[in-house]
Amino acid sequence: MYSTNQIDASNFVHGVDLAFKIILGISIFFLISITLAMIYFIIRYNRKRNPKATQIEGSTKLEILWTVIPTILVMVMFYYGWAGWKPMTKPPKNSMGIKAIARMWSFRFEYPDGRITDTLYVPQDQAIKLQLEALDVIHSLYIPAFRVKEDMVPGKNKYMWFIPQRPGDYSLFCAEYCGVNHSYMTTAVRVLTRKEFDQWYAEKPKAVITDADGRVIPGAKGLEIIKKNACNACHSSDGSKLIGPSYLGSYGKMKTVITDGKEREVMMDDAYIRKSIYEPNADVVKGFASGLMVSYKDQISEEELKEIILYIKSINE
Repeated sequence: MYSTNQIDASNFVHGVDLAFKIILGISIFFLISITLAMIYFIIRYNRKRNPKATQIEGSTKLEILWTVIPTILVMVMFYYGWAGWKPMTKPPKNSMGIKAIARMWSFRFEYPDGRITDTLYVPQDQAIKLQLEALDVIHSLYIPAFRVKEDMVPGKNKYMWFIPQRPGDYSLFCAEYCGVNHSYMTTAVRVLTRKEFDQWYAEKPKAVITDADGRVIPGAKGLEIIKKNACNACHSSDGSKLIGPSYLGSYGKMKTVITDGKEREVMMDDAYIRKSIYEPNADVVKGFASGLMVSYKDQISEEELKEIILYIKSINE
């Protein structure tokens, strides 16, 4: 826990925390006051002390008092809540733009130079503007330490912004129930110093994984693409059953699928994998639900598709 005289994790921490403390303080004050008043009246007007009911006349002054004071307190709470929220709607013009894309059940982040990561890397003391895009259902990007949260609605142009002020790693969650694996839709924000970020940003991401002799491991690039797009959240590589069929024990074998409500046998080959990625609900393997996967046609290129197929082949040899 950091006090307000230290550097906060983001520029919104102080405003949000102040509103929270004021609302909590007023709530606790009235909780104690009303509880004590109730105890007093229970003791003062119990049956033994007051066997004959006493008629208490109303008081106009009292009625005005307990109408005006709560109104003022509600307006005070509203003001501090509004004062903490209003700056969140106005990102600075020099903000660094990053696209945040959500789909069941993962986040990915696209930078101006085209690189894609599953962890959000940002420089310290730089205004960051996240363009929020949901590809399937409603998600909600939530960074508790930064005190920011915004819904991500399919087809709607939304954004959020903040200034990270302290280097470190911070949790990033989806705060809107988006399906069976919602609780696993987590990643992190990594705040780097400007020097560290510039160094990271200048580095060319490794495209493939190699062995000790520098040789490319078959299927390694495909596995990286699978992880980047969170395909492993629904499909396993060890034969275990998740939301969708496992990659293991599938390639080159006949499977029963449901096509337009009818069962048929198909070969799990390159063409089937391509169709399953681009048209996931056309031929659904029997025993699995349809409608849970959306098309990756605009997300995965033909070259990336070939690498995924190579990976699936490599674990089925």
